[in-house]
Amino acid sequence: MLEFAILGFLADAPLHGYELRKRVAALTGHVRPIADGTLYPTIKRMERAGLLRRDVQAGQVAAPRHVLILSPAGQSELLRQLRTPDELFITDENRWFTLLAFLRHLDDPAAQAAVLYRRLDFLTQPASFFWDGDRPLRADDFPHDPFRRGLFRIATATSRTEIAWLREMLTSLARQVRPGSGRPRGASGEPG
Repeated sequence: MLEFAILGFLADAPLHGYELRKRVAALTGHVRPIADGTLYPTIKRMERAGLLRRDVQAGQVAAPRHVLILSPAGQSELLRQLRTPDELFITDENRWFTLLAFLRHLDDPAAQAAVLYRRLDFLTQPASFFWDGDRPLRADDFPHDPFRRGLFRIATATSRTEIAWLREMLTSLARQVRPGSGRPRGASGEPG
């Protein structure tokens, strides 16, 4: 997820390492704080792989500053990951939000919609935090546990809100797809 966030932020604009660290931490740091011992080795590895390059800018008062710039190979890798995200980027909420933060860089409404359909399909499958064998348990199954009932209530409201947004966005994207180019469809075959 860290490499993906780096690619995404550098697709937005070239950044100094410190500024990149602040942005990555603001987006993903609530999940796992970004330590220098993690970020800078990752940047070096990505630089060696040709995904980004470093330019040196003269400092106004201090030493020269290094600016990180996304390379054409890095841009291609970002687009590949946006077009065909790993399953964890669809099912894990934190990874999904990171993907969503940069999905605009995939400048193809049909491809964007295909990713959103994957998330919608995931969210509309039967799920629960607790199971009784093969049967998913619901809030009503915990009449004497207000905390578990609260967990279900919050999760249900969040899911409903996200599903409504996904359907709105899919309708909007369907209007942008050129006639004859096809429109991605979800499991139900409907545009949303």
